[in-house]
Amino acid sequence: MTGHAHPTHELPYLPAMGRRWLLPLYDPFTRLFGVGRLHEQLLDRAEIQPGQAILEIGCGTGNLLLALARRRLDLSLIGIDPDPDALRRARRKAGRARLPVRFERGYAGALPLPDASVDRVLSSLMLHHLDEEEKTRAMAEIRRVLRPGGQLHIVDLAGSPDDRGLHARLARRNPRRAGDLPDQLLSRLRDAGLTDVGENGRGDSHFGGYVFYRAQC
Repeated sequence: MTGHAHPTHELPYLPAMGRRWLLPLYDPFTRLFGVGRLHEQLLDRAEIQPGQAILEIGCGTGNLLLALARRRLDLSLIGIDPDPDALRRARRKAGRARLPVRFERGYAGALPLPDASVDRVLSSLMLHHLDEEEKTRAMAEIRRVLRPGGQLHIVDLAGSPDDRGLHARLARRNPRRAGDLPDQLLSRLRDAGLTDVGENGRGDSHFGGYVFYRAQC
């Protein structure tokens, strides 16, 4: 198998800010709540090496991959997201900064990449946007596109709507935002056939608790 077929029809997705018309607020919101610091911590944990191919699923407006490109220019960087408006913003930012990042439309459960084609898959505050079936498909797709020895690195929201913080308030309005508890996500990773699965750190922020995860192909 050389790759996954693209969906032949439009699939539903949850936009970065929950509503498409709120997208202009996404970058100011992430700056205000210090998401850039989470990105830097995720990149530190990913142990990225020269010449590697890096994929981000659910790249939004491109902030994580653009931060990585500023660190080093000897990587093959691709971000996928289902939101065409977010991708347009990501491409504009990459063009203005003259950073070599490719952004393509795609879904986490149907990655537009060949088998065993990337060294690292990154995911930042995205998995809680997916429904149960799409999470299962996404894990299988991540396993498919990773090269032997490749790694998955995730930071995502953790906890339940009973917790405090902005994320908890949003989750009470839309339970799909609540995300997996850490044990549930670790089980998903193992069920997908990934190895060396585990947590890689925790923290708290204004929008709630978050957890870093890692796994290997």
